[in-house]
Amino acid sequence: MKANAFFVYFMATENNRVLYLGVTNDLNRRVHEHRDGLHKGFSYKYNVKKLVYFEKFEYIDKAISREKQLKEWRRSWKDDLINRTNPQWNDLSLTL
Repeated sequence: MKANAFFVYFMATENNRVLYLGVTNDLNRRVHEHRDGLHKGFSYKYNVKKLVYFEKFEYIDKAISREKQLKEWRRSWKDDLINRTNPQWNDLSLTL
């Protein structure tokens, strides 16, 4: 992955009922932080450990803008977005 890349991503619980939306400059590191429970916040509380969607950006301001946009979306729209590229809701971190 490009060093100056930024990512907007969705993590999900095993049953896909809970979603976490975030932005990072190191997707691999951030996925491991979620999995290892390094931050005792939302994703730790709800056991959100599966990467189900991500978008890559060259500039942080574009990534943050997209994250803010997605946070305003209804859950059904987020599900549709994920379903378009990952209909089985597989853990995409296994292919990074």
